[in-house]
Amino acid sequence: MSGQNSRLKGRWGEDAAAGYLRDRGFAILASNWSSRFGEIDLIAEDGTYLCFVEVKLRKSAAYGSAAEFVDRRKQDKLRRTAMLYLSGHPTELQPRFDVIEIYAPQGEHTVKPEIIHLENAF
Repeated sequence: MSGQNSRLKGRWGEDAAAGYLRDRGFAILASNWSSRFGEIDLIAEDGTYLCFVEVKLRKSAAYGSAAEFVDRRKQDKLRRTAMLYLSGHPTELQPRFDVIEIYAPQGEHTVKPEIIHLENAF
């Protein structure tokens, strides 16, 4: 898969995750927020939590759950990136790290992807 095709699929998955969160009362504050440490797919808040969300798109869970691909190294990068975000965007909200798994067997042509929201994933 080409890099551009992969980015387009990733963007599709992030848009689906953002829609899912909005439907549940979250406000999306940022998408693809990046720093020298890494990138956070979505930053959202619901009035109680400031959620740093990693979105994982897969066709199936045949090789493990999507969340399993958020390994210790990726978690550390997300934590460092979130700390930098918080240093420039102070908040009274409780920070939380979530993972949204999206299973789309037909990729971006999947009519109803399965979306699993893992709150406080790590």
